[in-house]
Amino acid sequence: MTQTAAPTATGKPRRAALVLTTLILAAGVANLNLSVANVALPDIGTSLDASQAALNLIAVGFSLGLAASVLYLGALGDRYGRKLMLVLGMVVSLPACVIAATAPTVEILFAARLLGGLGAGMAYPTTLALITALWSGRSRIAAIALWSAIGGALSSLGPLTAGAILGAAAWGWVFLMTLPLAVVTLVLVIVLVPSHVNETKDPVDNAGGVLSVVLIGSLVLGINFVVVPGMLTTAWVLFAIAVVSGVLFVLRQLRARVPLYDLHYARRRTFWVGALGGIIVFGSLMGALYIGQQYMQNVLGYSPLQSGLAILPSTLLMVVAGPVSGRLIGRYGSRATMLAGFAFCLIGFIVMWTFWDVGSGYPVVGIAYAALGIGVGLSGTPTTHSLTSSVPVWKAGMASGTADLQRDLGSSILTSILGAILTAGYAASIASSVAGAPANVQSEVTSGIETTLQKSFSSAEMTAQQYPQYAEGITSAARDSFLAGADWAYLAGMLFVVIGIAVVFFLFPKKKPEFVLTQKYEAESDAGPVAAAR
Repeated sequence: MTQTAAPTATGKPRRAALVLTTLILAAGVANLNLSVANVALPDIGTSLDASQAALNLIAVGFSLGLAASVLYLGALGDRYGRKLMLVLGMVVSLPACVIAATAPTVEILFAARLLGGLGAGMAYPTTLALITALWSGRSRIAAIALWSAIGGALSSLGPLTAGAILGAAAWGWVFLMTLPLAVVTLVLVIVLVPSHVNETKDPVDNAGGVLSVVLIGSLVLGINFVVVPGMLTTAWVLFAIAVVSGVLFVLRQLRARVPLYDLHYARRRTFWVGALGGIIVFGSLMGALYIGQQYMQNVLGYSPLQSGLAILPSTLLMVVAGPVSGRLIGRYGSRATMLAGFAFCLIGFIVMWTFWDVGSGYPVVGIAYAALGIGVGLSGTPTTHSLTSSVPVWKAGMASGTADLQRDLGSSILTSILGAILTAGYAASIASSVAGAPANVQSEVTSGIETTLQKSFSSAEMTAQQYPQYAEGITSAARDSFLAGADWAYLAGMLFVVIGIAVVFFLFPKKKPEFVLTQKYEAESDAGPVAAAR
């Protein structure tokens, strides 16, 4: 193993503040790109005549590319150089932004988002792996808290910045907003980030890497295609591929001499429960942002800038709650801190389901986002810390890859599930509205018009413009149908959060047992890989 610029006696690297800032900025490029499309979805739907299912894919494209590749690329970074992988990720993000900004079709836009996610898959896991390798002890907890809180806040800040851009320019410009940040960060990474810190010389499990990509990619795409007319068979084929690749992946990891994903560490309760908790909490945030942006613009009539400003409570409170979470871990343990975060996320979804309606004022919108911001801020640090403290330092790539997978798999799966529920609920409600319309109206609604109405809210608005005599009724039905689908999505969000609460409450160790396990795992790390293998 080659070690350079390892933690000093203070538990921090040299020029710690500058290095941490650089790593947070690198993660910020991914976090901003993750959510930047949400606020532009209504405009994209109108401009590219996109269905609700297509909008779901555009929203999830970036997180899909990131989630599918993060484990494999994190392992490649551990073996061939984390700094090199970080530089490559920043480089790939540049053309991805330009292609997305100039995309003439939904398909090209989705492909550009997928490419951007692959670039983030190179860079994003590396940031946490380097924090784990360069910091130790309480300094590491503090660094992770800042990384987690600011990263989550940047995800929420993306819609605000995009909304400001959309007030003065076309939707393509929102995908260029991270371009200057990526260029600046690339330079800082080259100058400031140390190379070859606690990296391994073990070979990479390429077969396991390919299987992980196939598993996650087929699962997420299958969820999205379930509600697309005529694509149900394709969805079931994708689910079958996910099951087969999942079984093969597990078998491969059990038999490989150097597995991509070491199940010896993954089965530790502090590891897998923390991972599941992170998937749910970060997925809840991104799913809520995805539906919320459309709700505010489609139903409440907010401008893109107003809808971006509306989520500021989430952004600000996430930043505040992150460092507080780090202190709470030391005092009450990760379990209690995670449960507190989950409780706030549940409150956020309850407010959405109960109070978000056609005539809702901003206070109930702000309260829901504030609760989510506190919840993610409190839960983000313990879920990430539980992963990094469960594995030895030479497995930092596995822990960081899983921590990133929490965010990205959670984002892609929950956004896909909530989006699919929204799509199905919207289409069913529109069909019900057409069936209940007066006979003279039904006689003018051809099957083609009904299909267009069910396609998406933006398609319904375009139809309303073509039939001005029925415009008010069409727009009203579309709003009510969107709300019907959204309510089912909020209920699903509540269910996922409740599952997370139950798993953490019953299976994650309390403060004292967690401390004992952490000390044991740290001693294992200090002993080195040879001793740990005995």
